[in-house]
Amino acid sequence: MATLKEKIGYALGDAAAGGITWKIMSIAFPLFFTNVFGLTVADTATLMLIARMFDVVTDPLMGSLADRTQSRWGTYRPWLIFGAIPFGLIFALLLFTPEFGPMGKRIYAYSLYLLMMAMYTAVNVPYGSLLGVMTDDDNEKNQFSSYRMVGAYAMGFITLFAFPYLQKMVGGTEQHQYAMLGAFFGIIAALGTLACGLLTKERLKPVRAEKFSFKPFKDLVKNKPWIYLTLIGICTNFFNGFRYAVAGYMFDYILGKEITISGLIINYTVFMTFGEVTCMIFGGLSPKFTQWMGSKRKAFTVAAIICAVFSTLYFFIPKDPAYIWVLVAIVVFTSVGIGLYSPLLWSMYADVADYATEKNGTSSTGLIFSSGTMAQKFGTAISGSLVALLLGISGFISGTDPTTGQTFIEITDMESVRNMIWALFSLFPAFIVLIMLYLLYKYPIKK
Repeated sequence: MATLKEKIGYALGDAAAGGITWKIMSIAFPLFFTNVFGLTVADTATLMLIARMFDVVTDPLMGSLADRTQSRWGTYRPWLIFGAIPFGLIFALLLFTPEFGPMGKRIYAYSLYLLMMAMYTAVNVPYGSLLGVMTDDDNEKNQFSSYRMVGAYAMGFITLFAFPYLQKMVGGTEQHQYAMLGAFFGIIAALGTLACGLLTKERLKPVRAEKFSFKPFKDLVKNKPWIYLTLIGICTNFFNGFRYAVAGYMFDYILGKEITISGLIINYTVFMTFGEVTCMIFGGLSPKFTQWMGSKRKAFTVAAIICAVFSTLYFFIPKDPAYIWVLVAIVVFTSVGIGLYSPLLWSMYADVADYATEKNGTSSTGLIFSSGTMAQKFGTAISGSLVALLLGISGFISGTDPTTGQTFIEITDMESVRNMIWALFSLFPAFIVLIMLYLLYKYPIKK
């Protein structure tokens, strides 16, 4: 039986990865790259596409490598313990803007972004795989998943809510602000990752293959539940990815850079924290909701329908700061669905891992959970890439002046850009949910 300390320790892992590093990367990129760092829209879109092709290779390999790790700290925990410091350091460097010209900035951004994705894989794939070896009790797996999501959303709320206030405290240029906050949050992320590795326990021994082979990869592509769940995971991250990637542009070019109401600063990060709090609350309620619905698949389906309805409704609200509390309310209702289904996804990956072990005779837990991390990065970055690409098509131009080295922004058709931003936050995510609902209907594991 797992202790409360262990459940909190497991939650700290996603508080660091999902609540800090991934949350900042999701909501600040591509806005950071185009408006602060000084990349062109085309460079930003291309960077994220290249990174995804990189992850298609590294994530499954990392999963297979983690499955075969043997040490005094266990199979998956050593990756967290020894990866914590590099993880935080590379994140800090990623938010630093060097005084380079266009080519130098391009090389720096591409190198650091790919390195960050590799480090995220090296930490987060083993972290997800821990769920498969900490307990064999299905209800306890749901509890661990729920703690994980609450940890991620609680830290996401703290991170995003504090961000504009910390920017004002730091002062100076936006480049300086992002660099200082990158260092600050990088340290916290490193400490959270290290604490997770030290506080958790591996109670179950993976059934290892005798030696490395490509058989687990071949078995994986024949695993129908894994195929459907991976596609569902990509859809959930497409849904979130569009909304987070375009939120900054929505405030910059539609609602005003920030809205101050009774001393409360509402900018794009604070706006999304209303959703984070909701996700945290309903992530904690997800196990009870799942029991009430009778199955994970039914619970996931109802939660996805909630997301589709309110995301569509958002599109029909006027593009006016006067409606800010209406917009906040719709974000909150949308986040009810996200909070309910988020813990279920990782618990369902554990089901798929159990199914694969039973069918194939050897454990491929790390390999299967790596697909969850790959889906997360694939969905978020491809949606971010599409946001940059579609904004460019609608008339948004950015880059670095080769003479002065300064970032410049030019908009050739403001109304077109505004309409595209609004649709990217609402209609595009809603369409993704329709695809997700079809995949859930086809998903073969019924429990």
